[in-house]
Amino acid sequence: MSEPKTLSTPILIHISQQLNVPLKGMVATIGLLDQGATVPFIARYRKEATGNLDEVQIRDIQEKLEYFRELEDRRQTVLETIQEQGKLTPELKARIEAVLEKNELEDLYLPYKPKRRTKASIARDKGLEPLAQFLWEQTGATPLSDLAETFVNAEKGVASAAEALEGARHIIAEWISENAVFRKAIRGMMMADGLVTSRAIEGVPDPEGKFQMYAQFSEPASKIPSHRMLAIRRGANEGVLTFEIEMDPRKPLDWLRSRVVRTSGDWVPHLERAIEDSYKRLLNISIQTEVRLELKERSDEEAIKVFRENLENLLLSPPAGMLTVLALDPGIRTGCKIAVVDDTGKFLEHAVIYPFQPKNDLAGSVQTLASLISRHNVQAIAIGNGTASRESAAFVQDFLRQANLTRIFSVTVSESGASVYSASEIARQEFPDLDLTVRGAISIARRLQDPLAELVKADPKSIGVGQYQHDVDQRRLKQSLEAGVESCVNRVGVDLNTASWALLRYVAGITERTAQKIVAYRNENGRFRSRVELNAVSGFGPKTFEQAAGFLRIRGGENPLDRTAVHPESYGVVEKIAASIGVAINDLIGRPDLIEKVKLEGFQTETVGMYTLGDIREELRKPGRDPRDQFVAPHYRDDVREIADLKPGMTLEGVVTNVTRFGAFVDVGVHQDGLIHVSQLANRFVKEAGDVVKVGQIVKVQVLNADPKAKRIALSMKALEPSSAAKSSQPSVEDQLAALASKFRVK
Repeated sequence: MSEPKTLSTPILIHISQQLNVPLKGMVATIGLLDQGATVPFIARYRKEATGNLDEVQIRDIQEKLEYFRELEDRRQTVLETIQEQGKLTPELKARIEAVLEKNELEDLYLPYKPKRRTKASIARDKGLEPLAQFLWEQTGATPLSDLAETFVNAEKGVASAAEALEGARHIIAEWISENAVFRKAIRGMMMADGLVTSRAIEGVPDPEGKFQMYAQFSEPASKIPSHRMLAIRRGANEGVLTFEIEMDPRKPLDWLRSRVVRTSGDWVPHLERAIEDSYKRLLNISIQTEVRLELKERSDEEAIKVFRENLENLLLSPPAGMLTVLALDPGIRTGCKIAVVDDTGKFLEHAVIYPFQPKNDLAGSVQTLASLISRHNVQAIAIGNGTASRESAAFVQDFLRQANLTRIFSVTVSESGASVYSASEIARQEFPDLDLTVRGAISIARRLQDPLAELVKADPKSIGVGQYQHDVDQRRLKQSLEAGVESCVNRVGVDLNTASWALLRYVAGITERTAQKIVAYRNENGRFRSRVELNAVSGFGPKTFEQAAGFLRIRGGENPLDRTAVHPESYGVVEKIAASIGVAINDLIGRPDLIEKVKLEGFQTETVGMYTLGDIREELRKPGRDPRDQFVAPHYRDDVREIADLKPGMTLEGVVTNVTRFGAFVDVGVHQDGLIHVSQLANRFVKEAGDVVKVGQIVKVQVLNADPKAKRIALSMKALEPSSAAKSSQPSVEDQLAALASKFRVK
């Protein structure tokens, strides 16, 4: 493996300024990344080195590092290629070495890039470059017509002075199109003034009307949002739309004339014709391609960011906790699949009931449900939100009420991605002898217990919180989503003795192979008694231990600190803190009254500073604290089961299932999510929906309108907010929601 490429000081300063992070901390972060440290580890356990950079800043540094190392590799290739051609002047070399953008580097390389036969190259073969040079320099005293005549040569295919001048213009047109300064300026104009224009392709059907909005559409390239750009590109890819970047040519042509035509003379008309030819035939097409790509990359970045934010919010949904759960995966014709798992997520039993038509076996369904609840001491019922979800929820609630089982709560759980998981290799390994439908029901049960632990087993793209995920750069999407999952897993921490290998693989420093070895060791040797025991796992070396240990928890182990986020490298510090106030470590943990007595400044060392000591204090106050919110069960109205039941003005409670820049989608219990447009989120200007709501949040909404035929529901949160005049006398929406949520809070 080759050594990581060292970046020059000017580039490091440039990155530091771009990201607005201290240069010293950034350089230390790069050093740690190059040594194989993971982002969660650096953010949590190397704060002194980085100056307390957070995870977002470190990932930004990582991204810039990759970009500029790719730029450096490309820069060397370009320099070597031009050098081999014997055309690398000191001035050109300096310009190439100073470039900080990939497209600017390609602009400088363009004149030296091997290319197919062009009009300009044909003109050069005819010996017309000196004539082009004469026109370009605009200083000759010889009349142009006389000079052009000297280039007439039948053998070379130049039949007349007019043909000679035409060839010279082709050469000039290419010079203009390959001029790095000109290209940068035109690119900037097109990004600033260009219009993304789409048209429907005549004769091509759009049966669902997905692209109707874009059949005759135009929006400034500088302002078009990600979702619209991606929708247009999808329409183009499906052959329904065509689109381009349109720009009034007068501005770029006038600008080029002001740079190319410097003096008056008989060459001016030829230069102007060359400029127009260059722009229309070469520059416009080439720059438009670059701008389209830049808009694609910008849209991808935005869509991926939104997807990742939604995924992280979903993964960090509050867990119901260690409860015995009965999951019901609703179905009508094929019946409702049931699976029961114990408080550790272990599968206990499965069954199928048929409470609906055509079998309508209500008595048998009740008997099966009662038996399972009794035998396994079920504490909660999770109902998948697919077909017949509301009917199933009503059946369960009626049963619980009639059986006087008020201690058991039932809740609807999103089953997005459950079917993908049930057919996956992970599910086959977990439950090789079970049917796909039973695996899906087990997944629904476990999602209620701990969404993070279960959702990591499914492909993030199948969970249903992204938009246009199949249209964006798949490599970048995969990297971003995996980073998001890694961030969530390490933020929460992982129980070493109960976690699946699918969850363990996201712990900092642990690979999929190592995760499987941990589980195999646990199966063979029983529970881990200490973090140190990880060193007995095959392939779990010192570097992996350093990266992973702080994020792995052991409850009831030999060392009480193993259940906290204190890293083993800092155990000695905690021992000194405990000794300074004369207590055992076990007595110190979870005792804020004792911890507050400690003056942390006295425990600083060369490697342990106040950042680390502050983190240790916080962890000792609340050992192993779960950063996720307390679980709250949403409440759906009993009289609303289908879109047809919705009426304008109706007030509902729902769960946010997806957030985009233009609004949020909410499940109100009718099998079709409703949309709260960004303009309906609050009685104030909201730039992005994510500023107000997040995936998994329980919200109160009002129905604006509902169209059963089109399956469209328009919702509003703004309508439920008090007017500004009444705000002083009425509780806030947040207070109202908090009060509402408390009614359904699980004890």
